[in-house]
Amino acid sequence: MSSPVYSSFAQWYAEGHLAPYVHTMRSPGGVLNLLEAVQPAGDMSDPAVPDFVLYQCLLGGNRVSGDLGWGRFDVLSETGSFFPAAPDFANKVMVETPHRLRSLSFPIVQWQSALDEATDGKFSFNRLGIGGGTFSSPAIRSALRGLWALSDSEGAPSRLLARAAGCEILAELYRLGGGPLKPPKGGLAPWAERRSLEFMRARLSEDVSLDELAAEAQLSTFHFSRMFKQSLGVPPRVYLTRMRMEKACELLAQTELSITDVALEVGYSSNQVLTRVFSRVHKMTPTDYRRAVRSSNSEPLIR
Repeated sequence: MSSPVYSSFAQWYAEGHLAPYVHTMRSPGGVLNLLEAVQPAGDMSDPAVPDFVLYQCLLGGNRVSGDLGWGRFDVLSETGSFFPAAPDFANKVMVETPHRLRSLSFPIVQWQSALDEATDGKFSFNRLGIGGGTFSSPAIRSALRGLWALSDSEGAPSRLLARAAGCEILAELYRLGGGPLKPPKGGLAPWAERRSLEFMRARLSEDVSLDELAAEAQLSTFHFSRMFKQSLGVPPRVYLTRMRMEKACELLAQTELSITDVALEVGYSSNQVLTRVFSRVHKMTPTDYRRAVRSSNSEPLIR
């Protein structure tokens, strides 16, 4: 009997024999896949899937050996270090003791065109310079930690957040390999900035993707994200959150919509998600904000 063929990393960890060890998996729009698992010692090999995968060791001090597509290795893991797995390669991995890991997988079909645009068609995973089994990167560790933190508060990350975080991580990997991306030429043109903000405002209740925003500005996703930050001072995701908070304040102050309906109007899946984000930004709950506005009979307290 032939072995099952898995079309993605997400499918393998959902249906393969390692699935029982997974306790968190999030796949926002198929852009990338987040996974956390606690696994036993022994053979942790994966079949070939068309994804590039970064495994992060959360505990450290574990002897890991095998081949993830870049050549054989035998190393002692460090807390927070990464093990990169090449796409379309049936890797072989042995781990001496039980371990806890997080992984981030990039479906190649979702990323190849953006990578080619950002590198004039010169992108190659062989140029990443991340062989040898494991490597450390404070920048990637910080980006991944932020992605998980936002996922914990907002649920599955939005397509905008997923693509932006993926761009940041892949750009850093490419830089580590000595193949820097083309630098952006200044910020957005005035017309591109205007169209981007109008698009975000008009689609505030939707799961806007970075690809859609970049298309409005006629740029690649890699370049748009960096040029947007040069023009507006913050990444697109942060600016979108600001827009949503401003609209939420307006609706809380000027309408009788329930907190759940306000959440849906500004692009959050529930009143609980809105409350977590609103409280983090404004240091009070939506209900407390509405009560304060009504009691003072004034304009919105927060601008």
